[in-house]
Amino acid sequence: MKSNYIKLIFAFVCIIIFGSCSDDFLDKKPTEFVDYEGATKTTDNLMTLLNGIHRSLYIRYEGNQNENGLGSLMQQIDIAGDDIVFPVTNGWYLQVYNWAAFSNENSQDLRFQFRTYYRIIRNANTIINAADVSIGSDADKKIVKGQALLYRAFCHYQLVQLFGERYISGINNSQLGVPIILTVGNDKFPRSTVEEVYVQINKDIDEANVLLADYTKPNNSHLDLKVAQGLKARVALTQGNWAVAANYANKARTGKTLMSASDYVAGFNDYSNKEWMWGSHINEVQTDYFGNFGAYMSRNYNSTVIRSCPKAINSKLYNIIPQTDVRSKIFDKTGNHTALSLPSNYAKFPYTSQKFLAISTGDSRCDVPYMRVAEMYLIEAEAKARLGDATAANVLFDFEIMRDPAYVLSSNTGQALVEEILLQRRIELWGEGFRFYDLKRTSSSLDRTGANHDSSIVNGVLTVDATDKRWQWLIPKAEINANPLIVQNPL
Repeated sequence: MKSNYIKLIFAFVCIIIFGSCSDDFLDKKPTEFVDYEGATKTTDNLMTLLNGIHRSLYIRYEGNQNENGLGSLMQQIDIAGDDIVFPVTNGWYLQVYNWAAFSNENSQDLRFQFRTYYRIIRNANTIINAADVSIGSDADKKIVKGQALLYRAFCHYQLVQLFGERYISGINNSQLGVPIILTVGNDKFPRSTVEEVYVQINKDIDEANVLLADYTKPNNSHLDLKVAQGLKARVALTQGNWAVAANYANKARTGKTLMSASDYVAGFNDYSNKEWMWGSHINEVQTDYFGNFGAYMSRNYNSTVIRSCPKAINSKLYNIIPQTDVRSKIFDKTGNHTALSLPSNYAKFPYTSQKFLAISTGDSRCDVPYMRVAEMYLIEAEAKARLGDATAANVLFDFEIMRDPAYVLSSNTGQALVEEILLQRRIELWGEGFRFYDLKRTSSSLDRTGANHDSSIVNGVLTVDATDKRWQWLIPKAEINANPLIVQNPL
């Protein structure tokens, strides 16, 4: 059974890696005859599996074009928040936008999140459980296992934030989280507590921090020590472990630099940007024209969703951004986007975004950012502010002065400084998959009132109290049917 399972994984990963490549691959041994031992025997083979995970982050698994890897998952997280606006009714992600999906156990949107993350976990487990006994150098074993551990930690972290109750610092978080999957070939486990899930997440990240200490990655699709430190900082922020969050965010950004103002308005589409720590570069031979991140979040690609329903920023949020701040330039209050010379059949709406730009109107490729140095500054600043550390404002200043040359050192302290930093997170990380998580971790209510959200489009969902049960997404019914050990969240 185990052998058959790994055959399927290895064959699928090889299709991802080698699909549409040179004909000489056809002469190699058919992947359906590669058993578990063959797939995991050497570190070279494990690296092939790891590269398959890297590339799977922008591959469409299901039939729907809006279910295209992490970029699509990121969109759901921000669309569920208050800072992305649909100016007209749009079929894609509408059930997420109006929160109907979260209380519908048959929702495909829920199933997409659940299945995508657990699929990556299963593939990561194949590597983790074979790395130590594989044939290869110790250095290669560390590289491949360390990255797989980060994938497993990242996915469990995303899942528990969605399907578990929020983590509350200082208590025993015995509320139900998600199943912890560490084995290969058996996914039928009950839900662990939220605390248990975070213990495992931190265990994996801590081990990865050791294994990747000497790794120099070839490009930003790979996960190195800086990414491990950055993920540690993210998790600590969610748990309210402020000292750990500040420490690891500082480690992650040390030696890194923020992008220039000119780079900031260049389209957020190049994973080699010096500020990016982790991202996906969309391979030209594996592009998904109408499923790519750029097919939904760019302003210039020629797709139905972009022509008819371009993404806009919350008008209240935009109007807070000073005109001296470069981030005001990536949104257009008029909606005309004259610099882009948009064709006449592109609908124009106020406050629309041009933060993300596809390669062209005919090519939707747009590299996808998963972690940037800017986030590390903001994590460090927030964590220090919550600790009452007087250097928090200085960290925020070092970040803000790169975005707004007119910014002056904040005189805020305490909760006022925390609120200022959280506001900067909203502006800086717009469209990058953080807003729902930030609202949930801070026990904040959803508030779309007084802005450009259309009540009829969101089906009246302009506010959602922080105590609402919908912050804890339902487990997909199909997963409960397949695994009777899983208990459903309150309906």
